[in-house]
Amino acid sequence: MSLLALKAYARLFEFDLYLARGNFQVLYERVRRYSVARKTPAPETVERVCHAVDLACIWYWKEALCLQRSAATACLLKQYGVAAQMVIGVQQIPFKAHAWVEVNGHVVNDKPYMSEMYAVLDRC
Repeated sequence: MSLLALKAYARLFEFDLYLARGNFQVLYERVRRYSVARKTPAPETVERVCHAVDLACIWYWKEALCLQRSAATACLLKQYGVAAQMVIGVQQIPFKAHAWVEVNGHVVNDKPYMSEMYAVLDRC
């Protein structure tokens, strides 16, 4: 496993702890307040980070929820200088909530049509 995948694994664990304690607000604030690093990201940064999070999810000891996975992805992208946003959306019938990450208005860690399937509640 690469160093980036290990960082992703650590993020999954961090956000898993917040969710296990029922601290959605803390998770949300952590992602919202995470600042974008002042460096120019390499062209392949988004792809590398998303791949690392996917690998970490495979090795994670339990299924990673979309919120946990998206929080980890958004923070890692911000750490590497990418202005990423975690997006939280809902679907009314049947009721479902989902989270994904966008960069420049494009979904990077899920299907590209997520914003068409879910009404966006918030971006952070």
